[in-house]
Amino acid sequence: MSEQFFIAKDLSKAEQYEALLPQLRALTEREPDTIANMANIAAALKEVFNFWWVGFYIVKDEELVLGPFQGPVACTRIALGRGVCGTAWKEAKTIVVPDVAQFPGHIACSSLSKSEIVVPLFFGGHVWAVFDIDSEQLNTFDETDARWLEEIVRLL
Repeated sequence: MSEQFFIAKDLSKAEQYEALLPQLRALTEREPDTIANMANIAAALKEVFNFWWVGFYIVKDEELVLGPFQGPVACTRIALGRGVCGTAWKEAKTIVVPDVAQFPGHIACSSLSKSEIVVPLFFGGHVWAVFDIDSEQLNTFDETDARWLEEIVRLL
């Protein structure tokens, strides 16, 4: 696997995800370590889309604990139902937040974060982690991101 991802910048967002998915699949399919794969997925999405913060929180002892990520330092632990990550975990569904200032109980790990998407990861019908991406811009994420990110986390 190459150390770089080959994604043309003139493609639509959906086309960029479509080009990235097989490259991520090739990167993760022979690596059995979940943490290593989480780290590479976070790095790839940060590199390709230049998101502000990209990372995972893993369910441990009834709370979300910071896992592999790319970006500035982050909140270390998040309770069930708290903030966007805790809500996505509790509701077991992807949450797209166009403006984090409008999300009740938003946890501001960084004042620079303006919009966010959180995708839960499932095993055996239960959420075992969430994938969190923040942007410095409002309205960054939409149903296109939700669809493709849900596909990407299935690689884990």
